Amino acid sequence: MSKSFTHDGVESNGSAYVVQRASVSSKVGLLIFALCLAVLLSAPLWAERSGLRLVVEFACYLALAQMWNLLAGYAGLVSVGQQAFVGLGGYLLFILASKLGISPLIALISAGVLAGLLAIPTAFVVFRLKGAYFAIGTWVVAEVFRLGLAQATFLGGGSGQSLPVGVVKQLGPNRELLIYYVAVGLAVAAIMAIFMTLRSRQGLALTAVRDSEAAAGSLGVDTSRIKLAIYVGVAAFTGVIGALLFLQKLRISPDAAFNLQDWTAVVIFIVIIGGIGTLEGPLIGTLVYFLLRGALSGYGPIYMILLGVVAVGMMLWMPQGIWGTIQNRFGWQLFALQRKLRPAAI
Repeated sequence: MSKSFTHDGVESNGSAYVVQRASVSSKVGLLIFALCLAVLLSAPLWAERSGLRLVVEFACYLALAQMWNLLAGYAGLVSVGQQAFVGLGGYLLFILASKLGISPLIALISAGVLAGLLAIPTAFVVFRLKGAYFAIGTWVVAEVFRLGLAQATFLGGGSGQSLPVGVVKQLGPNRELLIYYVAVGLAVAAIMAIFMTLRSRQGLALTAVRDSEAAAGSLGVDTSRIKLAIYVGVAAFTGVIGALLFLQKLRISPDAAFNLQDWTAVVIFIVIIGGIGTLEGPLIGTLVYFLLRGALSGYGPIYMILLGVVAVGMMLWMPQGIWGTIQNRFGWQLFALQRKLRPAAI
């Protein structure tokens, strides 16, 4: 009996199979994603300035959530110190643009690259720690950066500094429009970068590490190397987001740049609500967070307490998050990441 193979196929007992990625739900998800992107790209034509600023904030939080989800949800590196790279990105932007005279857009990318390089020595420290100790270690690193920059008098010390008018003028008269498109681009880039990573061989290795690091190591996966690559890559991308955030704000200070609540606690909340370890989870979580913030912000000091109650309730009754629960129950996927074998058509 002759055997036939396809490019994606495997032969089993004389029957050819092919790997199927796309599904009905993923095709619908692709259409929804394209429509949402079209709406966002056209928003400056019809939306008000306050709405565009809200979209910028939404896009930045979505990108931060996607990065933390990649780090914790797939690589198993639960960090509570990602504010370190948000702050580093912001400060590096100010140094490059105001002190060295580099164009703000070039400084934006350069800040991310430098943040990634600075993550390498910190990785050699925190990677010696495991579990809760790793999480605490990342927070300590962030505090070291915050306290160190608070002593840098040439950067304004503890009170911080504003971006010089000359640097702001380099962005042109449509500064807010430019920042809007860069923010949307970063959010889309974060999603697509993770999507392409998870569909690659490295993504398979990363998924194996998430499921069982010991088993992945026994199969030849260099777990330390792939975790280091993810940690540094996430730090670099987070640095770019941080640079954009403070380019929009035009002012930076150590307490604002390295704020645990704004840049890490909220991001963790978003991922937990949406569904950790899923590409769709941060999308759902960011939307839910902004809806809750709008509904609960009028309650003053108890606003964060209410968010905490929601998070604890989700962890108790829906530990896999909103999208994780939906995915397990209905098998839906908005992004074609799952691999399924089906008989090849004869």
